[in-house]
Amino acid sequence: MKIIACYSMKGGVGKTASAVNIAYWAAKSGLRTLLIDLDPQGASSFYFRVKSSPQKNWSSRFFKAYSQLLKQIKASDFDQLDIIPAHLSFRHFDLLLQQLSKRQKRLRQALKGLKKEYDLIILDCPPTISKLAENIFYAADLVLVPVIPTTLSERTFDQLTQFFKHESYSRKKLIPFFTMVDARKQLHKQTAISMRKRYKRFLRNAIPFSTDVEKMGKYRAPIDTFAQDKQANKAYLALWQEIQQEIQAQ
Repeated sequence: MKIIACYSMKGGVGKTASAVNIAYWAAKSGLRTLLIDLDPQGASSFYFRVKSSPQKNWSSRFFKAYSQLLKQIKASDFDQLDIIPAHLSFRHFDLLLQQLSKRQKRLRQALKGLKKEYDLIILDCPPTISKLAENIFYAADLVLVPVIPTTLSERTFDQLTQFFKHESYSRKKLIPFFTMVDARKQLHKQTAISMRKRYKRFLRNAIPFSTDVEKMGKYRAPIDTFAQDKQANKAYLALWQEIQQEIQAQ
């Protein structure tokens, strides 16, 4: 079983759209896939039409045992793809982790028990540097980082790499890729060229700026289900195929 996180310190970079489409293509390629929506906003849960638990607060049991996670798993509309939906109580994760021993390893320990059920776990992560984020960095085999090719996004990715260096996380885990790319903008072109020179692990495939990505909220589904022949869908498929190669190289 492999664990990949879709993470960014910056919001609005296409993180959740990427997590949803990557999970969809992973399942379609034959992998038993579980998407865990760790963001209290619950956007990926919304896209997959999966409602959160009616329990007032189950986040306190999230890190205790994988059996607690099993109770929260829900089937999606797609074969081989299950979801653990977000819950508003997830906003308390940092407080909960502060109270636990070996707090940095708790997420990895909880997910380890799911290896008989799934080939791949995808974490849709909130855009924060927090105790939860540190758990994610420890647990994930790969950390996929969507980056808009702009100056501010470049700065944010620089900060993330410095954090990994400072905290002694393996920077080999960081796999950045470009999203919301507008080929008409000179800034996007220049920034992409510059960042690819500085960071050799950028994926070759990028996600274009597209209204089809925005329409995911309208259709509440991955792009392939309503815009199969469009550029954005083909880009996500190509991106997944490249990610799959990274997974197999682990």
